[in-house]
Amino acid sequence: MDQELDNAVKVLLHKAGESNTFIREEVDKALKAMVNNVTPARALCSLINGGQSHLHSAVRRCTAQHLGDLAQRLGPERVLARPVAERLLPALARFVQDSSQQTRYHGRRMLFSMLAHPDLDKTLEKFVPPKDLAYIKETVGSLREKGLGEMPLDTPSAKGRRSQTGNVGHLRSSSTCRDAPIIPDRDSTEAQEAPRRAAPRSALDSEEYVRELVGSLNARDFRERMGGVRQLQQDTESSPALVLSNILRIFDAFKPRLHDSNSKVNQVALEALHKMIPLLKDNLSPVINMLIPAIVDNNLNSKNPGIYAAATNVIQALCQHLDTSLLLQPFCTKAQFLSGKAKQDLTEKLAELVLDLYPRKPCAVEQKVLPVLWHLLGSSASSGSVPTASLAQALWAQMGPGLLAHAAAQPPHIRKKLEELLETGT
Repeated sequence: MDQELDNAVKVLLHKAGESNTFIREEVDKALKAMVNNVTPARALCSLINGGQSHLHSAVRRCTAQHLGDLAQRLGPERVLARPVAERLLPALARFVQDSSQQTRYHGRRMLFSMLAHPDLDKTLEKFVPPKDLAYIKETVGSLREKGLGEMPLDTPSAKGRRSQTGNVGHLRSSSTCRDAPIIPDRDSTEAQEAPRRAAPRSALDSEEYVRELVGSLNARDFRERMGGVRQLQQDTESSPALVLSNILRIFDAFKPRLHDSNSKVNQVALEALHKMIPLLKDNLSPVINMLIPAIVDNNLNSKNPGIYAAATNVIQALCQHLDTSLLLQPFCTKAQFLSGKAKQDLTEKLAELVLDLYPRKPCAVEQKVLPVLWHLLGSSASSGSVPTASLAQALWAQMGPGLLAHAAAQPPHIRKKLEELLETGT
């Protein structure tokens, strides 16, 4: 199939501009099957060659959408490796600046899925064209600060910053690869248990489902937000594949509920996440870096015992059901920059991570955890605390005298405090 793939994809993408909803839906199914069944490199090249510069905005939207699905399937590690990055990142830069709001959204969605990778900025500088780099870096900064947001409804008047002036394509600008109906207004304001839904039967149904769920999670009425949280939990239990196929959009809307201004919604969201973690496990990796700040920043210092207990249960579930290497960087960041009980709790968890992770990834642990230890030892508020001592002892148990060798480059007061803690623990 690979030899005929370019022509087949080009014809399918051209059909994505049709006004007939049935045709667009079948095109979507065919392209999704292609992305899931041919080699990623071939799918990538065929999509870019067939749709990146197409004059029809609906074709570019469809191309960006399926490239985003492919990028999510590959994961940031493979996407940012040379063979993929040198083809995908220049195309992504054009999508982010496209005239279509939805195309720009899918471009940002690809960037959003890479935010957790430590080499993202360096790889962007290497493969994004210089004329686009400043705008792409600005977009990355905005995604880190504000998140992805909900996919917009495209309008004919939407305009983007385009690096290619010939890439216009306003024909049938209301046609999309996955058109979705506008959600009707919700008249009811009373809280109620979310009903079980039948699994969407098509891409259009799936898009409508996501829009409704995101709308509930972002609703003004706290009871509707709570209903959205319960609906997400139920759907994770009954249709996990549906949630995973839209995980970035759904969890971008779910994240604010983890520190909702309404304490009832806040606690219900934490308790729901605690139940979802064993079901989703490592599939949470694309969103873990945005979830952890939402879980710990306010909740671990909360005076509400229910919220604090729910947050600690979530942290424990993450440690139990996810690959702990996914938690290392965010835990290190939070242990270093939080204050109060949250800092102590994260430091204790970091000590547990060291014991589990060091035998598998010693270099990563030393690179990320030692700066946290030096920070804690240099702080008068935490240098003699029990969590700091636990972290020092955990590192000593794994590194032995190597820990003191690393400490030799630190200021004298940090070395002295480390030696005191190690003597106390022996």
